[in-house]
Amino acid sequence: MEKQKTIKNQVSLEGIGLHSGNKVKVTFKPAACDSGIRFFRVDLPNRPEIRADFKYLVSGQGSLRCSSLSLDGTEIQTVEHLMASLLGLGIDNLIIELNKNELPGLDGSSRDFLLALEKAGVQEQDEARSCFTLREPVTVEENGAAIVALPCPELKISYTLNYDHHLLKEEFFELVVNADSFRNEISQARTFCLEKEAEELRRQGFGKGANHDNTLVVGDDGVVKNKLRYHNEFVRHKILDLVGDLYLFGMPVKAHIIALRSGHALNVKLLQKISQQRSRSTLASIALSKVSQEQKELDINEIMKILPHRQPFLLVDKIVSLKKGRYAKGIKNVTINDYFFEGHFPGKPVMPGVLVIEAMAQVAGVMMLASEENMGKIVYFMCINNAKFRKPVLPGDQLVFEVEVGKIRSRIGEASGKAWVEGKLVCEADLMFALTDS
Repeated sequence: MEKQKTIKNQVSLEGIGLHSGNKVKVTFKPAACDSGIRFFRVDLPNRPEIRADFKYLVSGQGSLRCSSLSLDGTEIQTVEHLMASLLGLGIDNLIIELNKNELPGLDGSSRDFLLALEKAGVQEQDEARSCFTLREPVTVEENGAAIVALPCPELKISYTLNYDHHLLKEEFFELVVNADSFRNEISQARTFCLEKEAEELRRQGFGKGANHDNTLVVGDDGVVKNKLRYHNEFVRHKILDLVGDLYLFGMPVKAHIIALRSGHALNVKLLQKISQQRSRSTLASIALSKVSQEQKELDINEIMKILPHRQPFLLVDKIVSLKKGRYAKGIKNVTINDYFFEGHFPGKPVMPGVLVIEAMAQVAGVMMLASEENMGKIVYFMCINNAKFRKPVLPGDQLVFEVEVGKIRSRIGEASGKAWVEGKLVCEADLMFALTDS
């Protein structure tokens, strides 16, 4: 497994805050395993600390132009460019000391942060690194901007920029984020604004430390008093901001992020959605650890922590017996209120046979995920063999499923199942599953 990282030596930078205009010195120091990325305001009494976590992000008007952290009246402004460089270098643990309320803007990109941290040296630590791999698609949108996050084994970003300006229309860039691509493709992309909005931003209190060297000002005829480092530097900088915001999740996120006109506020909403998914995954892990005993009953709430299914497609009400990785017995109470009776022989309601087998497969899924070697995996239904329907299943019946495991290889599992009503066999089948990492 990939190891956690920190820096070898202390290093400092000085500069002007892009928005506050304050002169600031920032010092980076090595940090212990599992301590995370932490900011300290050394200019304030008791050196108040704020962890780099999206839970502390400031919302409101200020969040439209930069990402700032706040806790108990203490603020750290414009953290996104530094956070992006930390993700690019794979740094998990770091002490960051500031003597003002905003990180230095430097040249408006992550370049100088990256160079300073590389000069300090990056070193591996003894503990394994944690990351979160997205399991299900996530979508957020507002005011014509949108982000879709899809499961992916790496961090990939596809960004479309579309501003109301003839030089900023429909720029697109895509990359898989790793150390090399970060350094070469996006670390030097600088922040920008439209010339026509610059004065209004200053009036609102932004950009007091901005100038033509650290901010690309886009006028009608092009960039004012500066030159582009990339022909599409604007969209690359939007990706840089997104990468920095994503690292406020507290660990690397593996997903394919498809963004249209997104900014800091929408990036935060994405983090909130991903956090909800992570919480569900954590509950599932807890549930799996609870059922790792030789035999246990599971109610509907515990089943929902293990299986991704939800109503109306969660067809198991209870697991009444479970031997991890070997045997499971589950119950489905069939009622006239089940949705499928409305259209399946409504004159004489009969439960569809394929749904009987689907319920059987869900019981098998719980059984297979309860096995220690399969914890944290997802089960996909692959194949049905030798299926036989012996009797119809009617409203008022209680289906009792018994499933026994057959062969389990590294990623393929086989099981045989039977369904009973009042002691009479109504259905049987052999099932095959694929097990994949979450």
